[in-house]
Amino acid sequence: MNPPERPVVTTFGSSKPKPPDPRYSQAYELGCALGQAGYTLCNGGYGGTMEATAKGAKDAGSSTIGVTCTCFSRSGPNPYIDREIPTDDLMARLKILLDIGQAYVVLPGGSGTLVELALVWELIAKRLAPVRPIILYGHFWQPVIRITAAERPDTANLVQTAANHEEAVKLIAKALPHPA
Repeated sequence: MNPPERPVVTTFGSSKPKPPDPRYSQAYELGCALGQAGYTLCNGGYGGTMEATAKGAKDAGSSTIGVTCTCFSRSGPNPYIDREIPTDDLMARLKILLDIGQAYVVLPGGSGTLVELALVWELIAKRLAPVRPIILYGHFWQPVIRITAAERPDTANLVQTAANHEEAVKLIAKALPHPA
């Protein structure tokens, strides 16, 4: 698998929102901002915030990667995915999403998004993955951060919170080389 030339930001989030849900709009704005900043967008390739971020990135002229899974009964990626990477199982999908990303933005979501956040955070905390930015979009995940920080205060600094797409892009830009 040849890595893209531009830095890749992996986004995680709910597959549920559809327009005009504000979560869909926020995800679209994030995708636009990442695309305008010159990042390639990677996500799970399906609907909801995955579709919205990919649509935003495409509308901003960027490229997108969707890591899909044949274990789900879905008929392929959303129409805004340039490159699909199909996997056979969920663990393989998670590994690729984490390996490709040079930064991660976690949008509001359910248990699947929680698994993605917990996995990337734990792998980085245990030094089993390179330290990369983990940015939580909005305040949705704050209860999880408080609980985890109470148990393991030394890991709290591995996640940052961005109130909006502008803050998310600024946090990423501080950590990653500027895209060409």
